[in-house]
Amino acid sequence: MSTTNLSEYDPSKVPDASGMRFGIVVSDWNSEITYRLLEGCLNTLLKHGTSREDILIRHVPGSFELTLGAQLLAENEDVDAIICLGCIIQGETPHFTYICQSVSMGITELNIDYNIPFIFGVLTTNNFEQARERAGGKYGNKGDEAAITAIKMSAYKRDIES
Repeated sequence: MSTTNLSEYDPSKVPDASGMRFGIVVSDWNSEITYRLLEGCLNTLLKHGTSREDILIRHVPGSFELTLGAQLLAENEDVDAIICLGCIIQGETPHFTYICQSVSMGITELNIDYNIPFIFGVLTTNNFEQARERAGGKYGNKGDEAAITAIKMSAYKRDIES
């Protein structure tokens, strides 16, 4: 929602992330935005107790490649959750729609096929200004929100399995 600040949350409702291990797959396309998302995500994970050694960062060329990048990370590393960070900005062609649909369906399928949470930290905006507003601007940082979601889903999974 455009009136919600993505970085505002009640820290008392976030589980301790100590001992949790996270993978982050970040798109290099629109890096001015995605690297801000990454910074927000990292800071939030660290703030809630994750050690820097327990955060694996992998880069992929664009948002379309997030799905395979996340799958490969899941198959080759022991992580509690994988956070996918990207930014898709509307252009003049239907390319935006195809990429958005592919990435969202791909991440949904990963959540179903694997036994770990895959977090959708992808901005899908009409223009660059909207992306900037959601990557540390007036609407906060989607990276913060993605990190909180990863922590909560990892804790949920641990609770269910214990």
